[in-house]
Amino acid sequence: MIISLAHKKALVGGSSQGLGFAVAQQLAASGASVTLMARKEQKLQAALAALDTKNGQQHQYLVVDFADFDSYKKIIDDFFLSNQVDILVNNTNGPSAGTVLEKKADDYFNAFNMLFQTVQYTTAAAIGSMKAKRFGRIINLTSRTVKEPVDNLALSNTIRAAVVAWGKTLSRDVGKFNITVNNLLTGNFDTERLTELFTAQAQAQQTTLEAIKQKSVEEIPLQRLGKPEELANMVAFLASGEAAYVTGTSIPVDGGLLKSI
Repeated sequence: MIISLAHKKALVGGSSQGLGFAVAQQLAASGASVTLMARKEQKLQAALAALDTKNGQQHQYLVVDFADFDSYKKIIDDFFLSNQVDILVNNTNGPSAGTVLEKKADDYFNAFNMLFQTVQYTTAAAIGSMKAKRFGRIINLTSRTVKEPVDNLALSNTIRAAVVAWGKTLSRDVGKFNITVNNLLTGNFDTERLTELFTAQAQAQQTTLEAIKQKSVEEIPLQRLGKPEELANMVAFLASGEAAYVTGTSIPVDGGLLKSI
């Protein structure tokens, strides 16, 4: 099967590094024109330069801060005044680690804005043109923790579960327009973000980063961390016409780490 996204336009959140960047690279390699989104312009410029242009794609980027919802809304509104997208990959940076007992009301409010409100707002802005063209792909990168909460990730566990439920509900409303909505439940991938989380766990448990990493790998049936491009391949498939009958799903991409069905 050859995945072709020629003449498609994609908007990818959190795409200057890590999983988001791998997704942007794969979508571009499949022929799509990609708009990157992240906080740091220097990293965005480097990421932009690394995207494939062999099919004459025109890539661009938006400097956004997912943690500043008011400014984020303005940037998204301005973007969609003159742009349309066929593929929307909702992906944000994660909130700070911590337990339920440590987090306060403001922490949950801010995490809700960053993880949920930005996703809902961007999707609402993108979906009008998708309905008109009767084609759209909305892919939410969430986490396997929505099924099996992880200690010390209270904010992520809670708010990402809301994104998954929202995505399922949305899929039932937009299917008649040939728009699919799917959630990817990511496991442990070899990224900077995972190193940050492992470091926080090591500090909380008064152990070493290497000990946390080794324990994590031992719990994964495939006995290794995921490669970002392995997630990107799944996104490219879901974004394509070949996945036209896949919607409303929550697909773990975790090397078998989830124990639940």
